[in-house]
Amino acid sequence: MIAAVYPEVCSESLSDGLIISGVSVTPISDLAVESPSIRDADILVVELGDGALRQLREVSRIEDSFGIPVLLVATPEQLALIDNSGASAEFIVCPVDPVEFRIRVRRLARDEPGEELLVFKDLELNPLNYQATLAGSPMDLTYMEYELLRFLVENPVRVWSREQLLSKVWGYEYYGGARTVDVHVRRLRSKLGEERASWITTVRSVGYRWG
Repeated sequence: MIAAVYPEVCSESLSDGLIISGVSVTPISDLAVESPSIRDADILVVELGDGALRQLREVSRIEDSFGIPVLLVATPEQLALIDNSGASAEFIVCPVDPVEFRIRVRRLARDEPGEELLVFKDLELNPLNYQATLAGSPMDLTYMEYELLRFLVENPVRVWSREQLLSKVWGYEYYGGARTVDVHVRRLRSKLGEERASWITTVRSVGYRWG
């Protein structure tokens, strides 16, 4: 997923959220409708600053031109401005909570009509409703089990350390420790069943790999 981000230099909390969300970031220096960086992006993230009213007008023109999902990052003092402007874009209040930001970005992107199922052999994950099926039968997964499974399916072959998985899936603010990853992997293997448990490979002294 490509996120066009304005301004080029954003706040530390937004930077953390972008890292955790796992998107490919394209910084942009202005909100011109003709910008190819905006046209090619999957989502536009705008951190309002000085000249917020002008920025909101530019965002509205971009939405009208491309229909691209937009997430505004605003201070509590700017919320009234967003409300009075009639802007239809979603917003999040700064300082940004990285985990909330990751979830909001994913859900906004999933509202696009082109979203497809994630498929690996006879496993299917539906990002629109957080449902997983195995050989046509629904899997009974908790939210975080689904999120871990989704991340692994989307990022196969590469080996991920426990610390990386904690960061990518649970977020920097999660303090459950590496054992949390092991517990969720064990549960996923159990729910995948004996024949498919090997889809999640343990790489000794490193972490886990999918496929």
